[in-house]
Amino acid sequence: MTNVQHQGISRMRKWLIYMAIIGGVLALVWSQLPRSPYSTDLARIGQGQPALVLAYDIQSMGGMAVMGMMDDLRGEYAERIAFLVAPLGAPHGQAFGNRFGATNGSVVLFSAKGTAVNTVHLPANTAELQKALESLLARSHE
Repeated sequence: MTNVQHQGISRMRKWLIYMAIIGGVLALVWSQLPRSPYSTDLARIGQGQPALVLAYDIQSMGGMAVMGMMDDLRGEYAERIAFLVAPLGAPHGQAFGNRFGATNGSVVLFSAKGTAVNTVHLPANTAELQKALESLLARSHE
């Protein structure tokens, strides 16, 4: 093998190593991007199940804190209440916010028929949100 061939192979190895490092960093960054584990399909409102809709802005902590509260309660209520989100950065989320006066961190509760029955602006804690959910369920049995 000549010296020129050896240098070409060495450059190729370095290039492959750099590409692998860049690919690994990109994969790590992608895996850390925030995702909403909740449906944004607001057409589910009024489809026979009560619904909780969180209006949130991904760039603000208020809505994300409320989403954490939703995470705490979801397991207990997911069979009885649809958990949805309205991203305020998207056109349908903005329209939802305008229609219901919902700002970042607001939770709008809907009856099974789709009537807005309560709005909680930035619940202080999980207990406050749970109280609102219990009230929603009590109304749905009337």
